[in-house]
Amino acid sequence: MTAPELHTAPTARVSTPVGPAIWSGNFRLYFTARSAGLLSDAMLPVAVTTGLLTTGHTASTVGYAMAFLLAPFAGLVLVGGVLADRFTARRLMIFADLLNLTTRVLLAVLFFRGIDQLWQLYLLLALAGTAAAMFQPGAASTVPLVARDVQGANGVLRISEALTTLAGPPLAGLLAAASTGWVMVIAGTMYAVSATALLALRLGPVPAPPPGDSLWRNLVEGWHEFRARSWMWGVILIWMIFTVLSWGPLTPLFGSLVVPEHGGTVFGVLNGMFGAGTVVGGLIAIRLKPARPLAAGAIAVLAFPVQQFALAFDLPWPVLGAAQLISGIGISFWGVMWATSVQTQVPGEVLNRIHAYEVAGSVCMFPLGSALAGPAMEAFGAQRVLVLGGVVTVLTAAALLLSPPIRGLRRVPDGGPVAGGH
Repeated sequence: MTAPELHTAPTARVSTPVGPAIWSGNFRLYFTARSAGLLSDAMLPVAVTTGLLTTGHTASTVGYAMAFLLAPFAGLVLVGGVLADRFTARRLMIFADLLNLTTRVLLAVLFFRGIDQLWQLYLLLALAGTAAAMFQPGAASTVPLVARDVQGANGVLRISEALTTLAGPPLAGLLAAASTGWVMVIAGTMYAVSATALLALRLGPVPAPPPGDSLWRNLVEGWHEFRARSWMWGVILIWMIFTVLSWGPLTPLFGSLVVPEHGGTVFGVLNGMFGAGTVVGGLIAIRLKPARPLAAGAIAVLAFPVQQFALAFDLPWPVLGAAQLISGIGISFWGVMWATSVQTQVPGEVLNRIHAYEVAGSVCMFPLGSALAGPAMEAFGAQRVLVLGGVVTVLTAAALLLSPPIRGLRRVPDGGPVAGGH
């Protein structure tokens, strides 16, 4: 029986983790929980898609299913940030894991017996999206509580995310070919592992908002804290433009150009090369600790358009694979620099809410960019869209570097106090 974490009055940092810089007992438990959950998350879209298409449902049904999964996440992640502050991130993440476990068990039953009422599938996927929205804010705020080397821990978690993203879809596809129900059984087991590991965490006192505040007041205060940090909202505004004009269109364009030209096998290899790049980027981020993390991360973003230009000019697929590797390294390194900056620059009592705002801002424009890819390709041609995306990425890095609050943000020493960050 472990002692639950206690809320304390707001303060910049309540306690510093003790023991090894990264691989403490708490971090091993958290790493286990995150890896299990990430593997299950990576399996779900492929399993649902395969299960629907192999039982005679149409691509439109698959699209509706993914919408029911993603929409609750986008709509409720801010609420998840407030609830994580009020009830502690650990408790809310355990609740989310148990909700995910329940949905996977019911999805297994649904696929085993056959889907005759689509509303049942849509409801369960909406609950899964809700669980993801409840889990995500605490996923960031827990890292500083379980590791003294926050950047190194983020690098390790980035590698885990890359590996589960590589392993999850092929595993789901292989199992779903026999029965999607078994994929859901395995996914449910992974969430049980995650909940158990989180339950075993031994955390010290964690900061909380003042008692008696309403949910709405907590949400408004989170917005004020987010708005007060010019380096943070500056990055989000720049990233929203980047997502709409560059990264969002790249995903559908990449598949539509590579598969007809080179086949599905090469498409899988190229995605694997990008995943390998994200692993390398995570390894580099564990060791390299620049004094100005966001400036270093912005320089790394310059590696991302390599794949866009390689694809635009129809280079041979081995060259495109090398470009994917380089791009993965750059975007992964940026991701670690960004996550570490947020986790170390923001006081713990508002970190869950601020993380929810930055996640919402980061992902809200991605569907729009993906939706615009097809019409833009028909209107201007794939090459022009890709070249524009590459240019936008270069301008994104330039904008990050030209902004004094972003460029000048300094790294917080491991285990050091949270900076003001305004």
